[in-house]
Amino acid sequence: MRLCDLLGIKYPIIQAPMAGSDNAGLAAAACNAGILGSVGAQYKKPDEIAATIKEIREKTQRPFAVNLFALPALTPPSSDQIETARRALAFDYRQAGVEPPADDAVINQIPSDDQLEVVLAEKVPAFSFTLGVPSDKWIERFKAAGTILIGTATNLVEAQALAAAKVDAICVQGCEAGGHRGTFIGSYEDSMIGLMALIPLVVDAVDVPVIAAGGIVDGRGIAAAFALGADGVQMGTAFLAVNECPVHDNFKNTIVSDRANRTAITRVFSGGAARGITNEFMKKHSETDVLPFPFHNTLTRTVRNAANKCGDVENTNLWCGQAGSLARRSSASELVQSLKKETVTFIEELAEVRQAFGGEDGDMCKEPR
Repeated sequence: MRLCDLLGIKYPIIQAPMAGSDNAGLAAAACNAGILGSVGAQYKKPDEIAATIKEIREKTQRPFAVNLFALPALTPPSSDQIETARRALAFDYRQAGVEPPADDAVINQIPSDDQLEVVLAEKVPAFSFTLGVPSDKWIERFKAAGTILIGTATNLVEAQALAAAKVDAICVQGCEAGGHRGTFIGSYEDSMIGLMALIPLVVDAVDVPVIAAGGIVDGRGIAAAFALGADGVQMGTAFLAVNECPVHDNFKNTIVSDRANRTAITRVFSGGAARGITNEFMKKHSETDVLPFPFHNTLTRTVRNAANKCGDVENTNLWCGQAGSLARRSSASELVQSLKKETVTFIEELAEVRQAFGGEDGDMCKEPR
């Protein structure tokens, strides 16, 4: 298959990058299971990115991906805006026993060019990005380094823009997906397109491999993605529940429970629209005083870190796709093998559908009596 050939992997599956919820161990475990492991590096400093890449290479000899956000130039919020947002979080800081970030910590984000320079210098096998398209300069430099480029699209126009930028593959993110919406052309509200509609729209419009993401947790979803024309799938929520994922067990157990069936899009954790399991933090905060992403993400980080450390699932972001309750607790290797078997089984079952439609020349289902 062309995605496997492009990436040098055994199975056409990508473990989604999940900045803040993944690490080198998870990425390497996914790679060793025969798929493309990824690590989200958006919140890492350049030296941390280099250390993570080094650790991945120590744990696996197989291809992997590093992910960053291709954000436009950021306009920092004013001190008054920061103070208003900080005041709305006053109770949360006290409850968590943490200090609120100072203005400088909120305003001074990690320079994206410094992050890109490290990823480029490390000559990673694949570089994926979302929320935009890197400039032509960066695209050309990564291509010259032999790095495979994977962009993210939430609508047809974005996919066409990525194709025009000559990326090597496009990940289409359906509205079912957990985590941040990757929209960069138009509003995210206008790009809440279901994966079943989005895959064929993009497949018919571009020539590069298309990777399906959003609500895919088992072999049924993988088989469906291929039936719609995708060349592979990207799965995040399914890998949040595996043993190697660094998130707290309480989060993993919440994902595989019925509670994961209640998700919503919110901006109250990071300032960016993202899908997560509904919890108390989402209910008690209004988006009125939320700073833009990534500034609000910094403002809430100390509260979320404290909650993550003790397994408090009510006061941290529980990013999760719409089919989270179908996820399973297992190792990454066991999950990949289960996905392989399920996908083959469901594809074989489609032969019965072919018969129902009369094969190549016959009629469809028999006339009812």
